[in-house]
Amino acid sequence: MEAIDAGLRLVVVVAEAIPLSDAVKMLALASERKTAVLGPDTAGIISPGRSKLGVQPHRLFLEGRVGIISRSGALSYETAKTLTENRMGQSTVVGLGGGPVWGFTYRDALEMFKNDPETDAVVILGEIGGHMEEEAAEYISNGFPKPVVALIVGRSAPPGQKMGHAGAIVQAGRGSAQEKIAALRKAGALIASSPREIPDLIRGALNS
Repeated sequence: MEAIDAGLRLVVVVAEAIPLSDAVKMLALASERKTAVLGPDTAGIISPGRSKLGVQPHRLFLEGRVGIISRSGALSYETAKTLTENRMGQSTVVGLGGGPVWGFTYRDALEMFKNDPETDAVVILGEIGGHMEEEAAEYISNGFPKPVVALIVGRSAPPGQKMGHAGAIVQAGRGSAQEKIAALRKAGALIASSPREIPDLIRGALNS
């Protein structure tokens, strides 16, 4: 990704179960020092064929022109594998981490992909909990120039039940998959219900 190659200071925190108070202090210090943080609990970032900072299984990825942003490492692997099997390579795959607090966000990654000449389309992989996906939708609706395909998992998650990640929990009626899907669809993103649908949605968007 051009913005990262240009010298962005980036810290990747793959550790899980960091106490919330420690994570908040870490993110505050990073902000003071103009440093971006991926994580905590992130798979990291990979530009296939060029660089990797994290724990991604590189054999699943293929160099290409589709950007991926994901809160879930496993979902990003599955999606990248599906794209690779369809001969649709990835420019950069960004893992945001499992929450409940984050440094780097979907909005931050979208801003970089917007200015990246090596990325033609972007895939957002989201899940229940928090409101980052809604913030991403707002950013997209303000004139994001590239096709966006979104997959939000956890549509059947019961309110108040944590689903895997610390940040994947619907609280007080907020953060549901349905709300996120509605916001992204309204912003113009194409909605996938599984990774298998993503290649065809990207092809259709790029060829329209």
